[in-house]
Parts: sequence; structure tokens; C-alpha cells
Amino acid sequence: MKLTEGIAALDLVLPSGTKEKLDNYVQLLTKWNRTYNLTAIRDPDEMVTHHLLDSLAVLPLLEKSVPAGRQERRFADVGSGAGLPGLVLAIARPDWRITSIETVEKKAAFQRQVKIELGLANVSIHCARVEDVAEKFTDTISRAFASLADFVRFAGHLSSRLWAMKGVYPADEIAALPVGWQVAASHELSVPGLSAQRHLLQLERT
Repeated sequence: MKLTEGIAALDLVLPSGTKEKLDNYVQLLTKWNRTYNLTAIRDPDEMVTHHLLDSLAVLPLLEKSVPAGRQERRFADVGSGAGLPGLVLAIARPDWRITSIETVEKKAAFQRQVKIELGLANVSIHCARVEDVAEKFTDTISRAFASLADFVRFAGHLSSRLWAMKGVYPADEIAALPVGWQVAASHELSVPGLSAQRHLLQLERT
């Protein structure tokens, strides 16, 4: 699946230059991956499907969740690894503030290099444990970071709304959510070129 075709299939309207920056991100990830093993996916075309389009697929739902007149969106991306979905969202929506939280230094170093080379002024990168981050955000998102219960336990202090990107619908994890949190909405995602199941869960305080 080519990036241009995937963006069209998702019916996304992106700022000028977005595709070029996403292409450059893949080039940087491919280069760094040879030395630092940032992702198990080696093929650049698979990176487009499994990383870029998978991250972009959540964008319409995140945009629809904004109440009219809401202040600037400030996202925390927890356990972001190589910057997924945070850096992809930052490229696609330069008016959003994205803070990436990643404990592994080599992954945080890669993200810092991406920020510099792509000129991502709306990105902050913290190499720290999420439980040690004291900032507050409008939203917190994670992509395969942990179980829902652990996501809430470690990141629930960051914001009152959490977004969990999952594969198969995690019924057992939902049942194990701690008291005080609930699934406000569950969305099945369709990622162009990817046949595997994908879901985005919106978690909120009760």
C-alpha cells in the first residue's frame, strides 16, 4: 500500500508537505533501524502500512472528539517507541502539541533526530517513565503500550481522557479496568492495506 493511496483511502485532508515529511520519517526509521533495532518491521513499504497508516487511521476519530471552542489539543503519547503514533500525528496536525514519553534512550534519541530533521516545532520528547511525568494534557494516547489496567494505572494522572490503540477487541482487559474508569467509546478501525483487526478505545473517568 503506497502512502498516497492510503491517505486517500482514509479520506484525510493533510497540510501541504505532509506526505514528504512522512516519507522522510520512514527513511530515517529505516536507516536507524539497521543499527538500533527500533522496530521489528524492516521493509519500508510495510512501515507505511503498519506504522504510518495505522497511526493516521485514528486521526478522524480524535478530531471528532473535540468540543466546539475547545482550547489547543495537547497530547501525551505514552510508550511511544519510535514515535508512534505521536510523531505521525504531529506531522499530520502541526497545530496539535505532542509530548512523547519514552523510557528507552535510543528510541528517544531517534525521535529527537526526527524532530530536528523534519522541523517538528510542536513536539516535545521526554525520556522518562510515564509515572514520573507531572504535566497535564487534554488527551493521552498509547499504541500497544500495556494492558488497559496498566495504562490507566501508569498514565491516568496525565489526563481525564485516554485513547488506547489495540488490535483485537480486548474484552478481558476492559473487564479488568480499575474502579473509576470506563470505556466511553470503542471504534473499529479500517487501516488501508492491513487485514488485521484494529480498535481505538476511549477511556474516561467515571
